Amino acid sequence: MFDRFNRKINYLRISVTDRCNLRCVYCMPEEGVKLLSHRDILSFDEIVEVTKAAVRKGVDKIRITGGEPLVRKGIVDLVEMIGKIDGIKDYSMTTNAIFLDKFAKDLVKAGLQRVNISLDTLNPEKFKELTRGGDIQKVFDGIEAAKKAGLEPIKINCVIKESDQEQDAVEVTKYCKAHNLQVRFIKEMDLETGEFGVVQGGSGGDCGICNRIRLTANGTIKPCLFSDISYNVRELGAERAIDLAIGNKPQSGHTNVTGKFYNIGG
Repeated sequence: MFDRFNRKINYLRISVTDRCNLRCVYCMPEEGVKLLSHRDILSFDEIVEVTKAAVRKGVDKIRITGGEPLVRKGIVDLVEMIGKIDGIKDYSMTTNAIFLDKFAKDLVKAGLQRVNISLDTLNPEKFKELTRGGDIQKVFDGIEAAKKAGLEPIKINCVIKESDQEQDAVEVTKYCKAHNLQVRFIKEMDLETGEFGVVQGGSGGDCGICNRIRLTANGTIKPCLFSDISYNVRELGAERAIDLAIGNKPQSGHTNVTGKFYNIGG
């Protein structure tokens, strides 16, 4: 499955909810957001249908995102439903890890292979400030639970302002080296102004080799995070929406004024 710029599209990111148990300053406004109604959010069966269609077209890498995916009721059941689809080689989840100590073992049993965990600082007070109330010890507990359950390699996503030499980034690097974790640095992005860069330690943000499409919680297929292009699976059907997204995937990202990180999945 190739787009018009000869990029092989084999990666589907699935946002299962726009809800989150944290309110990170770079993701959500302080006053909160207007959440989707439950009837607008795709059911498990709809998500599985879209995933199967994507796999038939060549997708073999799946990542579950949110919001925070672990706040979706029945998330382990959904993970298991997707995990039973033949053809998936790489199956992961991005999480803030607050609930991971509760779910790690069950996620492994359901077929999940690995996790990416958000961690921008090791300072408990700064973490609480950045997340507007989060308890960093819950993240540490989630990391340990993931290691014990075998959700590895564990990748740590650390948002930076400019450089991996910032104090918080340096401390996160030391922590990761000490605990056998892989660290990725993500420069703070802005959808509306089109500010983004290549992820250090990953391939995100490198438009020339982008291999992904996204399914939002309310059922639109997006070919690019930094684009307003989207196609609704309920209106068009899964296969048609996927075909249109890949066929119209832009050569590079520009701006996105209709979406937010919390409802696209970052």
